[in-house]
Amino acid sequence: MKSNNIFTLKLGVTMNKELVEVPRATLPFHKYEKDGITYYEFNATQCQPPEPMVNTMVSMSLLKSPNDRVVGIYFHEPFPLYERLPAAIKRESMELPSGDVRVEFRIG
Repeated sequence: MKSNNIFTLKLGVTMNKELVEVPRATLPFHKYEKDGITYYEFNATQCQPPEPMVNTMVSMSLLKSPNDRVVGIYFHEPFPLYERLPAAIKRESMELPSGDVRVEFRIG
């Protein structure tokens, strides 16, 4: 299932995000590009464990090159998830104004 959506971010930036199908995922994933980087993003803020972890682990298959990123939005920092990530995966997290946490994953 694919569709094109245009999202306006809080920063006032308009970005075209495409809904993409990710096998075994239970959440919607959106793909977009910015500055030569391809992002695959999902929002797990309304989910209960283990759904955020399951979707994160499934999404790691999307990281095929150093220019690919997976972005997960969580209702808190997902510390138990970090222990289960492959060693080659690096992450950066930041708290959003809403109190949710944005974690960006990449091949290290």
